[in-house]
Amino acid sequence: MIGIWALLGALVVTGAVGAVLRFREGRVTKVAARDVPDEVRELLAPDAVTLVQLSTTFCAPCRHAKVLLGDLASRTEGLHHVELDITNLPAVASTLGVLRTPTTVAYSAAGTELLRVGGVPRRDALLDALRPHLVSPT
Repeated sequence: MIGIWALLGALVVTGAVGAVLRFREGRVTKVAARDVPDEVRELLAPDAVTLVQLSTTFCAPCRHAKVLLGDLASRTEGLHHVELDITNLPAVASTLGVLRTPTTVAYSAAGTELLRVGGVPRRDALLDALRPHLVSPT
């Protein structure tokens, strides 16, 4: 009987953890200001919002995020996309507080972090969050 209760408890905990992770996947969040490492600062576009995609070598969702973000940047004026492989850059990952890949961080031209997304971004939610930071045509 104890084994059944232990099994049920494990299933409930596993289900709860899965639900939380699924809820957080691809959500746009705003975080406190962090130092921008030189490896990231040199990638920023001088006149646009830059989406810095932090990836690792063997990350399958990173490839999907790269296609999505590249397409979004090519279709959106004032938006630039770059990918940084942090496989061999643990100091960069630590400084930026990256816990998973892909993580996408949006930076202003001045290097201010605007928002971040853990996982593959949701296109419409990301574009809506970026809209106030993009230069609108006159």
